[in-house]
Amino acid sequence: MLKKEDDQLQDDVIAELEWDPSVDHTDIGVAVTHGVVTLAGYVKSYPQKLAAERAVRRVAGVRALAEELKVRFASDPKTADHEIARRIVDMIAWTVPLPEDQVKVKVERGFVTLTGTVDWNFISKEVARAAGQISGVTGVSNMIKIGPILRPDDVKARITAAFKRQAGLDASGVTVLAHGGTVELRGHVKDWGERRIAETAAWSAPGVSDVQDYLAVDR
Repeated sequence: MLKKEDDQLQDDVIAELEWDPSVDHTDIGVAVTHGVVTLAGYVKSYPQKLAAERAVRRVAGVRALAEELKVRFASDPKTADHEIARRIVDMIAWTVPLPEDQVKVKVERGFVTLTGTVDWNFISKEVARAAGQISGVTGVSNMIKIGPILRPDDVKARITAAFKRQAGLDASGVTVLAHGGTVELRGHVKDWGERRIAETAAWSAPGVSDVQDYLAVDR
């Protein structure tokens, strides 16, 4: 059977499942290979499982049925990959100020891979933290990139502004070097508090993925 025919048969099976009022098709996946239909996913009861089988067998062109549906009651935890992915997307939308689809979520057997590009490192970390809070997640791989080209002048300006907010501290002794997404802080500051302020300000600049603090403390 040609792939085109398999694709059409898949569409027909999905349509039949959607049409049957006794079947909740939301968590049912349909695959077709050479006229053999595979149903995978979850249904809410055993009668629904039987109804789904009957619906498939009604469709013309079905040569065989491989039924891999599992019965899962409403009280059972929702830990299917697509459900985990949906909850992660919702969690990101609730907790992180990001445009829609800026971060992509992939879930495979509970393991989450995050991709995309954001402006700030703290957002990347917050997205990964949010994903790790979802039940059913077995691990998180954060592959989110930090976006715009880093400008040393911008980092320097943020550090200077942060120092001014802290009782007019002097940032003249701080030198900022930037390459890729990495910022190097060199020079000297008066105390450990100034060093911490400089490092925090550097992290706040768009495009920063790493801060290397080589500042010397005068006392």
